[in-house]
Amino acid sequence: MKVTIVGTGYVGLVTGACFSEVGIDVTCVDIDKQKIDNLNKGIIPIYEPGLDEIVDRNIKKGRLHFTTNLASSLDKCEVLFIAVGTPPDEDGSADLQYVLAVARETAKNMNDYLLVVTKSTVPVGTASKVKNAINEELNKRNAQIPFDVASNPEFLKEGAAVDDFLKPDRIVVGLESERAEELMKRLYKPFTLNGHPVIFMDIASSEMTKYAANSMLATKISFMNDMANLCEIMGADINMVRKGIGSDSRIGNRFIYPGIGYGGSCFPKDVKALIKTADENKYNMRVLKAVEDVNDDQKSVLYNKLFKHFAGNINGKTIALWGLSFKPLTDDMREAPALVIIEKLVKAGCNVIAYDPVAMEEAKRKLGNSIKYASEQYEALKDADALLIVTEWPEFRFPDLIKVKSLLKHPLVFDGRNIYDRKEMIDNGFMYYCIGIRS
Repeated sequence: MKVTIVGTGYVGLVTGACFSEVGIDVTCVDIDKQKIDNLNKGIIPIYEPGLDEIVDRNIKKGRLHFTTNLASSLDKCEVLFIAVGTPPDEDGSADLQYVLAVARETAKNMNDYLLVVTKSTVPVGTASKVKNAINEELNKRNAQIPFDVASNPEFLKEGAAVDDFLKPDRIVVGLESERAEELMKRLYKPFTLNGHPVIFMDIASSEMTKYAANSMLATKISFMNDMANLCEIMGADINMVRKGIGSDSRIGNRFIYPGIGYGGSCFPKDVKALIKTADENKYNMRVLKAVEDVNDDQKSVLYNKLFKHFAGNINGKTIALWGLSFKPLTDDMREAPALVIIEKLVKAGCNVIAYDPVAMEEAKRKLGNSIKYASEQYEALKDADALLIVTEWPEFRFPDLIKVKSLLKHPLVFDGRNIYDRKEMIDNGFMYYCIGIRS
């Protein structure tokens, strides 16, 4: 079976690599020649555990190819995935120009039946637009070439994307023909041998499922952060509350950890896009608008605690940050809470020195020389007035507390991810602030 993936970003590259891992012949297409040249050399543009090994292995086995030439990739291709970016417009809606450009370019070059699948996160109705774009180009060619469109949203977690793809909870496919269904069954058969379900549905429902899933997870996060803020006011312990509600099978214990807000490429963008879609259809998504408001405010909570501790006198203070990426096991800083915190600290006149295990280069690209960068976690602490825990990387979980205390100017820690035990920190002489527990 031959498959083409258009787009070699996070979704496209993981999709192409994992399909090739089970023996499928995959060609990944991108207009960025430098990126393609690097990929052909095994140089991966993103940090994702395990991905570089899969890419390297399947390039060597001749199952994974990279090119800038879409036309050549369509020869004997049965399924083409559109996995290009859908960045948010200023009004929050998803920008479909790249998706539709791929559809038109595909129609200009296809010569045999093709199943065109949207893998990008797209609003309801996008598959119809893709279908219309293909038909328009085929009509210009006076070509009567059969094709189908389908929707196959991704549910990949950054930092665990390879495992998520190879061992999925579920595979959602929206389609409108038996021929397309048979192709998708054949394509995903290697991933369903252990009982992982493929859920077939209409295309509109498939497109909506992606947004609904991410919006529900974002809702759980914002709900817990809202509860954490109330717990601090009332003198309750959010960690105890979390355990109490998480044991209820109707609620579950995932995505109910308080913190400093969600970020990344999915949740913020998808929540905004779903709100915009509802607005366009004259429906008010009241819950999701509140979810977004809570999350925006939560990104400032750690800064506010610091500001309050020093009674507003933070000009000239040196602040150490551990963590820059929006979550562990990725270098992704899109919509990261760290960006909001750093912006506020710098504006207030603080000197910021930060460390992250993998996101340092991305931070330098985004922040330039507005802050300083440490080469390792303890270097960031030297003579700092306070330490802020921004990302819960595993290597931050069990630090040498004696060393931390000796390096800091003040034994002051603001834990935005609740990774330390409050009693232990206080017993070791730290002033310790976390989320959802009154200090």
